[in-house]
Amino acid sequence: MTSKLPSLRPLLLVSPLLLTALLAACGGGSGGDDDGAAPSEKGVVAVQTVKPTRAAFHATVEAWGRAVADPARSRTLSLGHGGQVEALAVAPGQRVKHGQALLTIAPDPAARAAVAQAQSALTLAKNELDRTTQLAAQQLATQSQLAAARKNLADAEATLQAQQALGGGSARETLTAPSDGVVTTLAVARGERFAANAPLLGFAPDHALIAELGVPPVEGRRLHAGQAVVLDDVYGDHTKLTGKLLVVGRAVDPQSRLLPLRASMPADATLADGTELHARIQVSDISAWSVPRAAVLHDDHGDYLFQMEGDKAHRVDVTLSSPDGDPVGVDGPLDAKAKVIVQGVYELADGDRVQEAGK
Repeated sequence: MTSKLPSLRPLLLVSPLLLTALLAACGGGSGGDDDGAAPSEKGVVAVQTVKPTRAAFHATVEAWGRAVADPARSRTLSLGHGGQVEALAVAPGQRVKHGQALLTIAPDPAARAAVAQAQSALTLAKNELDRTTQLAAQQLATQSQLAAARKNLADAEATLQAQQALGGGSARETLTAPSDGVVTTLAVARGERFAANAPLLGFAPDHALIAELGVPPVEGRRLHAGQAVVLDDVYGDHTKLTGKLLVVGRAVDPQSRLLPLRASMPADATLADGTELHARIQVSDISAWSVPRAAVLHDDHGDYLFQMEGDKAHRVDVTLSSPDGDPVGVDGPLDAKAKVIVQGVYELADGDRVQEAGK
């Protein structure tokens, strides 16, 4: 018994200290939990809003294509005789003025010979008529012979005029621009020989462009000639050009798989032939919610906006029914009494607390 008593004394002395330390530790942990129990309050996003309204918008069909020379007004320049190209004064796509030199031609020797022969025949016919007239005055030629000489002269004059119209009478000939316009194609090279009536170059007068467009075949039933078209240059400054739908195709293009369209362009359009175009064809009027363009956002689920319900932002999924201009037209389950959030939308998620700026 006595041998065990000394070993208990240290425990009796230490146990109050251990108890105090444990109580202190428990008290510190409890205090830490109390501090963490009060979470920080979520921030409020300052926003600006507008009231949604119903408005009339133009429903449109989008189309893509390019500006081309109007086939009804463009032309191919050629000559009625053969020859050889001595000089090229223009290049494809170049704008030219009326009377400006395009090509220098050395007419074919056969064309020059034909003109020379026609001139000789005319000279002979004139001399023959003079001789026959003198003989008839002396009663040495009949009236029938005189009439035949006059006919021969008329035929010779007509033949020479035809040869001169075909050209080729001179050693060198210059082909000039028939009006202000653009050289669209060049079919010959310097030094090349060409036959009579062979195409030499393509020419489109100024203000003779149309838009060749394409739309998905399903849109064809909504389109008809006369509908308004708004066009803009895909890679340019996007200046708006207005025209009208001229032709709606009824056969799908086998290469593009689109329905071909043709639309007029303004007479003062200065686009180059072949310019890529984007077009919107106005097909009807629709009623939609009118909201500022800045209010509409887009993510993987589609277009959407936020409305302010009390002090919270509520997401509303919408469809852009009229995306042109500002404001835009949208369809969706909007609350007519709830304001649409315009500024501050990029910071929002559904259910965030919001407050109108300045309030």
